[in-house]
Amino acid sequence: MKLSQARLQPLDLSEMNEEQRELVKRASFDEPINIFKTLAHHPKLLKRWLVFASHVMNKSSFPDRERELVILRIGWLCQAEYEWGQHVVIGRKAGLTEEEIERIKSGPEAEGWSDLDRNLLRATDELKNEAFVSDTTWNELKKTYDDKQMMDFIFAVGNYNLVSMALNSLGVQLDPGLNGFKP
Repeated sequence: MKLSQARLQPLDLSEMNEEQRELVKRASFDEPINIFKTLAHHPKLLKRWLVFASHVMNKSSFPDRERELVILRIGWLCQAEYEWGQHVVIGRKAGLTEEEIERIKSGPEAEGWSDLDRNLLRATDELKNEAFVSDTTWNELKKTYDDKQMMDFIFAVGNYNLVSMALNSLGVQLDPGLNGFKP
């Protein structure tokens, strides 16, 4: 973790007003988690961001496994341990293997990636480093993905770059049961 304690403490449900509790419960899978309990400090922001984040996670045309591959990569590049820990769990459910999850840390040049996965990782690195997908990488990805999927890919990487910045800067701490960067 970049910070050993939160700069902004997650709110307890008992500290939230009805709007905040509803947003946090709607956003959470089971138990409310620290990202949403922290963002509840700004309910208008949380409400509007959740619409976009819900598209990326639940309504995107981009395949789940590939989405999690690139979310984990951008989380690793941003050294967002909270993001990594949450999406390791989601990535497993989406079909990523333990070996693939560990290999994401090494990037697109690591041995064992398919051409498609290698290009997705490369495009994620390019977006992070250059805010641009090169023509070569774009053309390779267009062999598989249509225009909507390409847009959903870019917006997934962008959303999780933003989320990683917020998590790191606010010092959102790992929820119970998450390992962060530890396997």
